[in-house]
Amino acid sequence: MHAKNWLVFLLLMCSFTVGDMSSGATAGSQTDQALRIDIPVKLEKANVVVDAGHVVLVGDMPFVLGDLSILANDFKDGNTKGQIIAIFHGDAAYLILTDATYNKARHVATGNPYAKLVTGLMSRGVQIEMCGATAKSNHWVNSDLVQGVKVNTDAMARLTQLTQQGYSMIYE
Repeated sequence: MHAKNWLVFLLLMCSFTVGDMSSGATAGSQTDQALRIDIPVKLEKANVVVDAGHVVLVGDMPFVLGDLSILANDFKDGNTKGQIIAIFHGDAAYLILTDATYNKARHVATGNPYAKLVTGLMSRGVQIEMCGATAKSNHWVNSDLVQGVKVNTDAMARLTQLTQQGYSMIYE
């Protein structure tokens, strides 16, 4: 599934009607198809760090990028105060490379199909970070990364630092 198709899929999934089922509904009826939210969640304040160390794909789409988009929407829709930081390392690090570096690292000539999604997340306030240890081991420098990506010393120390500062950690 191409990134554009994934976005359409994600938008369709997020647009399902949320409503109450009528009390007289029978199994398989039209009203059974409505989703009822039993536990509505509103985050007034939250600081979240996403540990993106492995790539899990839904078709061709990395699950972490979809999850970050949903979380960014939750923050915006709920007027949540706080920050979302995603730390890319290990085999997920290629998701935040420039086209040329992506091509070299992945042995392709397509460019990074996820770069626009990454820049879109950053424009929505998500801080994207590259693990410095991963970058060093791959001989990547700052100019090899999508513009706006920050580099930390290493993912493990940064994740420790943020959890000590009270960030909630999500593992991807």
